[in-house]
Amino acid sequence: MRTNRLGGSELYVGEIGLGCMSLGTDEEKAVALVHEALERGVTLLDTADLYDSGRNEEIVGKAIRGRREQVVLATKVGNRRIPGQEGWAWDPSKAYILSAVKDSLRRLGTDYIDLYQLHGGTIEDPIDETIEAFEQLKREGVIREYGISSIRPNVIREYASRSSIVSVMNPYSIVDRRAEETVLPLLEKKGLSLIARGPVASGALAANRQPSKGVLDYELDELLELREQLEQLTSEGRSLSQLAIRYSLGHPSVAAAIPGASSREQLLQNISAADIPPLTEEEIQLVRRLSKAGVYKVHR
Repeated sequence: MRTNRLGGSELYVGEIGLGCMSLGTDEEKAVALVHEALERGVTLLDTADLYDSGRNEEIVGKAIRGRREQVVLATKVGNRRIPGQEGWAWDPSKAYILSAVKDSLRRLGTDYIDLYQLHGGTIEDPIDETIEAFEQLKREGVIREYGISSIRPNVIREYASRSSIVSVMNPYSIVDRRAEETVLPLLEKKGLSLIARGPVASGALAANRQPSKGVLDYELDELLELREQLEQLTSEGRSLSQLAIRYSLGHPSVAAAIPGASSREQLLQNISAADIPPLTEEEIQLVRRLSKAGVYKVHR
């Protein structure tokens, strides 16, 4: 599998990672999926303290036991459960980040995190204080690098200019091309990397699966029509899933795509995209003509 550098850091990741949110809570099955991913060249594992209320981190931690050096381990922080309240509260404070990282380390069974990411963010946050927390953790060796997982261009812009983030995690796929308008040009200018989540759009662009609902700017009938039009770019050697993942990897600022997988079949289909050549510029332009460009309507 090809490897790419995250920003200007010393972290190198396989171009196809594993988004662990979809692993589920069946520990035996989830651990087996992670092991197979690692054996097939995946190095980037992305989880979050939010997923299954921390259980996902625990499962990932068990899966990488004895294999820690093979892994670029990424997790996230910022969503806080408050006793007696339903759901999660947003808390990007320095105090909370310095506290929450200890729980993530315990659940993951490790003494350092390769990539610690702010799991969201608003323009009203105490951004300087948040950056101070990540910088302190980096100085202490608790984390190697940090980034932000966000869909808000105005927030991404602040961190890109005020912090030493190395990456931004952002949805990017054939059916969600909003990043092309503002985020990707910004990252390219700053020398930062995009980690593309949702490259097959929760199965909307998966091979051998018929969508039952629309996504983002596509009603179901539009999505089905797009899938049909994209067939001209598939062949015996390239499925729709592979085409979708390779499209997300087509921009030079994208270091990795992290499709999720809840079954071995999905995992193998996703990883197999590493075995096919990148899309040509002509193919990329054809995909863009067939699909909608998309723009961020808020948080610009």
